[in-house]
Amino acid sequence: MATTVEVLADAFKESGTNFIVGHPGGESVELMEAARQRDMRFILMKQEVAGAMMAATWGDITGAPGVCLSTRGPGAANMVNGVAHASLDRAPLIVLTDRYSTPEHETGLRQRIDHLAMMAPLVKWGTTLDARVVRTQVARAMRTTTAPAPGPVQFDIPQSETKKEAGELKMAPPLMPDAAYAEPDRAGLKRIKDKIDAASKPILLAGMGILWDRASDELVALAERLGAPVLTTSKVKGAIPEDHPLRAGCIIGGLIERKLVNEADLIITLGLDGIELQPKPWPYTLPVVALSNTMTLEALVPAEFEVLGNLKSLVHALAEDCVEGQGWGEPAAKTFRDDVVQALNTPSKGLSPQRAMEVCRAVLPRDTIATCDAGASRLLVVQKWQSYGPREFLTSNGLGSMGYAVPGALGARMAHPDRPVVAFTGDGGFMMAVAELQTAVREKLPITVVVLDDEEIGLIRIKQEIKGIGKYGVGIGGMDWESLARGFGAEGVTVHTENELQDALSKAKHTEQVTVIAAKIDGSGYVDQFNALREL
Repeated sequence: MATTVEVLADAFKESGTNFIVGHPGGESVELMEAARQRDMRFILMKQEVAGAMMAATWGDITGAPGVCLSTRGPGAANMVNGVAHASLDRAPLIVLTDRYSTPEHETGLRQRIDHLAMMAPLVKWGTTLDARVVRTQVARAMRTTTAPAPGPVQFDIPQSETKKEAGELKMAPPLMPDAAYAEPDRAGLKRIKDKIDAASKPILLAGMGILWDRASDELVALAERLGAPVLTTSKVKGAIPEDHPLRAGCIIGGLIERKLVNEADLIITLGLDGIELQPKPWPYTLPVVALSNTMTLEALVPAEFEVLGNLKSLVHALAEDCVEGQGWGEPAAKTFRDDVVQALNTPSKGLSPQRAMEVCRAVLPRDTIATCDAGASRLLVVQKWQSYGPREFLTSNGLGSMGYAVPGALGARMAHPDRPVVAFTGDGGFMMAVAELQTAVREKLPITVVVLDDEEIGLIRIKQEIKGIGKYGVGIGGMDWESLARGFGAEGVTVHTENELQDALSKAKHTEQVTVIAAKIDGSGYVDQFNALREL
């Protein structure tokens, strides 16, 4: 008979996730042993929050839920930000928290936190593991975490349950039943088809639902059929290859994209999740129709009507049945891209962040997977780095958390062991996850980390300047990046010019070592860039 932890380990492996990440406690060791016996990998993280972000990124890319664990009390509390990332960035994640056995939990106070209550606002479902019904609990967890919109689920695991025999079921539910989506009824699509056919200048706004239903090819086919420009959210960069002539750019909630959108006569949203948008009212008066794989509840996008279903099937049907467009999209998309480039090309006294990104894109291979941290430099990375396939650009957008790029890159490397992975981060974000350099080295997960070093928390300095407040409390600086990297067993180099950056990147892409490239940049153009692109 299988024990509860053996049931868990078997389920994780069957779902496609052959590893667990985190920082264990005493109650975790039985689960770790069960994983070892099944040739599963355990990756010891230095911070629980980084473990959750790494596992969530694996879930993002593969669709199989990542698995992270922590000890009780302080470990679970420290993991909260990573769980919040999975929640607001819609990543399938199974969160395991150690817990005292019931008598100790009910009578003791030390290290006792109500983990379920703490995580409840962030998870789609949370429960206490019970050996008698663990098989049903696991099946429910797998379905809940992966169903649109994906997100985290939590198991609180009492010590007393780990080695108990798992209860048997006369007919155990399959972990992930095969889901067959019926072809959409063409008559049921007539209303949206008629609306699209009547538009002479439709524009497509693509969100994360396109990725959940693996509908990137269908998105491109619909855009080409309609001749419509495509704006994506930052999470969806690459769903339409960014050298495609109909790719306009990313939705950032700024003034610059309104010119393009307002030239259209119909907005078609595809899988757009309200969490992907800036927290401000919808700025357009144009008619909107929506295709979604789950009902939109937030009322942030004023769609005239919403068609629900599997987006791969829905978008494919429309790409076949809609009348061909009038071809306004390519020149409109090009004009928008040119406007963005012009807005970002601000004067610089040294290596500018925009030129650093252009050098990175020119040197690194086309199939590079990129992760991006929050901060002032994120605006430049989103606009200047080009991705050519879905899930090739990864960032914390819904949560917007600093400290994501490095653990995200480790998750990407696990998912793509044969592809180059680069993490773009500011100096502030990097310092929040610096200990995971040692994880990358120890676990043989070679990544390249490009630190855009402006010696400050740039986004807050920008806000101070825009509000007429003097710079205060945002300085960092003084890092010996090369010594820091070597201390963790990684390669390290500091660059000041485009040529030095190019040389460092060329060397890094030909090595299987973890490399930190600190690019000393001049961030004096940030305010002008933000004023041109985005409302603050």
